[in-house]
Amino acid sequence: MVEIVHWNPVRRRRRGLAGLLTRPRPVDNFGDLLGPLVVREIVRRGGGDPEARRDGRLLTVGSILSMARAGDVVWGTGANGKLLHEDYDLSRVDVRAVRGPLTRAFAQSKGASVPEVYGDPGLLVGHLWTRAELAGDRPETSRLVVPNFHDLASVRGRHPTLSPLSPLGDCLGAIAASELVVGSSLHGVVIADALGVPARFVRSATEPEFKYRDYLSGTGRSGTAIADSVDEALAMGPHPAPCWDRDALLRAFPAGLWGIEDPSRTSESRRSVTTTGESGLERGPWAVQRTHETSGAEQGAGSDGSS
Repeated sequence: MVEIVHWNPVRRRRRGLAGLLTRPRPVDNFGDLLGPLVVREIVRRGGGDPEARRDGRLLTVGSILSMARAGDVVWGTGANGKLLHEDYDLSRVDVRAVRGPLTRAFAQSKGASVPEVYGDPGLLVGHLWTRAELAGDRPETSRLVVPNFHDLASVRGRHPTLSPLSPLGDCLGAIAASELVVGSSLHGVVIADALGVPARFVRSATEPEFKYRDYLSGTGRSGTAIADSVDEALAMGPHPAPCWDRDALLRAFPAGLWGIEDPSRTSESRRSVTTTGESGLERGPWAVQRTHETSGAEQGAGSDGSS
């Protein structure tokens, strides 16, 4: 089966003696789980089988470019701002699209041939599912803070806050039900942008600015201000809506790995209904660790997730 490479190492969730007495679990940072979710849905809609026995490795959502090996395919991936000075070779990596122009320039400096096709594949969530589908019957919230998981402890308490370590479906639903999203979670804002929810980045206390600038530049907003705090973000209000080419990103999808047609040609198909009357969404597509995805724990990933 095609490996969908993403960052999700197994770690102990607690420190000290309590940590030693508990079983290590995957981090499950929601932004890093979006790649398998989006890829599976595109393959399914294209008439393919995500579980089909096929060779290949695909890197997609996340700052995981350093995990690429010779022969891998890259689609919408970003470089990790903490690893820009590492010595690695991308000359034999098949790059179809990258998150933004900063990643493109970096990948070129490492020997890759990179087309000018930009966009985080998380933006396709709003194309694959409607905001109403994802929000369900959740009550609307006037504002929602979604921090990078390293920043979580410092922002809890003053405003409604979503932990990016919550289940993937809960994260998507909470963002869909919000009227404004602010925070240092890259994919908290990516999903808000995807669904048409007003949003603004907050500068992270732990993450380099590279990935935020890369994403903003790749969506036509290179000069957009990043707030220094949650309060400043709320006062500033949302940044402009993204400007990006959805069909170009879909055309760049490596459909040949699954033997399906160009997904941009079937891009308007909606979720099919099963014989039990349940849509794939209702059956819960959030269990994304099922397509021979590689979590990154054994792949030399950096210590930090992309969101």
